[in-house]
Amino acid sequence: MIEHAQAARIADAAGRLLLALRQRLGAHGVTVDGLRDEADRRSHRLIVDALVAAFPDDAVLSEEGKDDPVRLGARRLWIVDPLDGTREFAEPGRTDWAVHVAFLADGRLQAGAVALPARSLLLSTAAPPVLAPRPPATPLRLAVSRTRPPDVTEAIRSALGAELVPMGSAGAKTMAVVRGEVDVYAHAGGQYEWDSAAPVAVAGAAGVHVSRLDGAPLRYNQPDPWLPDLLVCRPELAGTVMAAAAHG
Repeated sequence: MIEHAQAARIADAAGRLLLALRQRLGAHGVTVDGLRDEADRRSHRLIVDALVAAFPDDAVLSEEGKDDPVRLGARRLWIVDPLDGTREFAEPGRTDWAVHVAFLADGRLQAGAVALPARSLLLSTAAPPVLAPRPPATPLRLAVSRTRPPDVTEAIRSALGAELVPMGSAGAKTMAVVRGEVDVYAHAGGQYEWDSAAPVAVAGAAGVHVSRLDGAPLRYNQPDPWLPDLLVCRPELAGTVMAAAAHG
């Protein structure tokens, strides 16, 4: 399916653009807020222009774009986050920011790509990654938000006996599960569809468990693009995490 390759190509191109912009960090006269705004705007423009050129009849939902209600009746929809982890993007040395490009057909995730430009990584359904084995005899690791860990975090950490690993971007946290760097990413503070669509597409293709915190399926292209919670984890840990979240 051509959408797999296009998602990967476009996410990679946006990531390269963002890396070039990021080189201006600390430059004379360039404010952090100004750089973040320019990065969001230019990455959004690159992605949307590329999608319009390749798929002129498809709808697009982007964090940086104006929501168009026509998407609700669209059979084909792209959900994109031009820069996930804007805070981390503007912090020198941080690598936990990402570009998300996802494709839905008839309401179901079909393809996705997550670029981690500062790590020179591109993970996509074009060549689905395989869930990495976890290191033996090591504590479980739970990825959490750097700034707003949800209230349920402590219940899950306690149930797993896990170490907390604060990270930025939702895409970076989800890909950390895929790559075996952490074991669980559980979020209960609410996110938008563009925060998780592409990461969930890639993680699901890799054999990772993806769902709501109560095990319900994740649904995209809803009238309100707000998702209350998310669970991404190694399959064997899903039951324990869901039970802890239910009682947390």
